[in-house]
Amino acid sequence: MADSDQRLRHLDIREGTPDDFQTLARIYREAFPEEDLLPLVRALLQDGSGVLSLVATVLSTVVGHVIFTSCRVTGQADKVALLGPLAVAPDWQRRGIGTALTHQGLDRLERASVSRVFVLGDPGYYSRAGFAPETHVTPPYPLPEEWRTGWQSLRLSETELEGALEVPAPWRRAALWLP
Repeated sequence: MADSDQRLRHLDIREGTPDDFQTLARIYREAFPEEDLLPLVRALLQDGSGVLSLVATVLSTVVGHVIFTSCRVTGQADKVALLGPLAVAPDWQRRGIGTALTHQGLDRLERASVSRVFVLGDPGYYSRAGFAPETHVTPPYPLPEEWRTGWQSLRLSETELEGALEVPAPWRRAALWLP
């Protein structure tokens, strides 16, 4: 068993704190060198209300992060959330850390009576967590055709939803929804 795989036995997931930001900034820059997600991450963490920020650590070293943001669907009372961004330090990718962060967040959201979680991301990756293409709730901005299958959701209850996803201010930048 590789050394890093042995250390995964010490994987811990906890809620993020303001002290984590500098390390998270490094992880996001390394994981997404061609995208600047830091303004979004900073805005979501500074707002804090309706944001679930989870940090993955291995032997007290931060190796991953995910945010779930509370949103609304037009005309619906159900609680819903948007997953993203999600980042894992490159040296720790492909070891189940992103999946563990996602499942931990989904468990917490289900306990908080959130009925559905949305994501714009790789269908091959997110389908492993149970996400499927979303056709009844539209994203806040039109998506390019090549990204259409990336708009997905996961039902945490049997409630039917239809409408448009309403997102908080940090997510209201069309550039976040375009290639």
